[in-house]
Amino acid sequence: MDIIAFLQDIVIQYGYIAIFLCLTLGIIGLPVPDEILMMIVGYLSSIGLLYLPASLVISVLGAMSGMLCSYTLGRKFGKPLLWKYGKWVRLTANRIEKTEHWCERYGPWAICIGYYIPGLRHLTCYLAGMSAMNPRKYIIFSGLGALCWCAIFISIGYFLGGHIDFSEYHGSIWGLFSS
Repeated sequence: MDIIAFLQDIVIQYGYIAIFLCLTLGIIGLPVPDEILMMIVGYLSSIGLLYLPASLVISVLGAMSGMLCSYTLGRKFGKPLLWKYGKWVRLTANRIEKTEHWCERYGPWAICIGYYIPGLRHLTCYLAGMSAMNPRKYIIFSGLGALCWCAIFISIGYFLGGHIDFSEYHGSIWGLFSS
């Protein structure tokens, strides 16, 4: 069974709890295709298996839970790990300092915009925690990014779900649209 069919099956079977947990775990960094999950949620909402407003709220809460976990892990363990093991991946003290300066300057917007780039979405949360971004500012910007991201991908699934072949997913959302 492929991951897309598995996601669809667990969302159908467990509903909002599955959406929340899958998004939380996906944002923390487990290999969950978050965009596909949101389009499946939109599609299932369009055919009446899920309630659209509840799906959006649960999705945003799941994404925010994952982002807050990542932020907390980055804040608590990030710097000590970088200082200890950073040299192995060429992260010198100078590069760490530059990254912190960059996060202070662009961090809030990187969280909001970086949410749309798989991989970067996970990294920005940890970096925000490591750079000790103000938690209130972090919640505002990450919440805004999560709300927009969830709304966009749920809407795609809601309005185009009948025209998307989820079995054609091979790592890119653009391969989903049938011709």
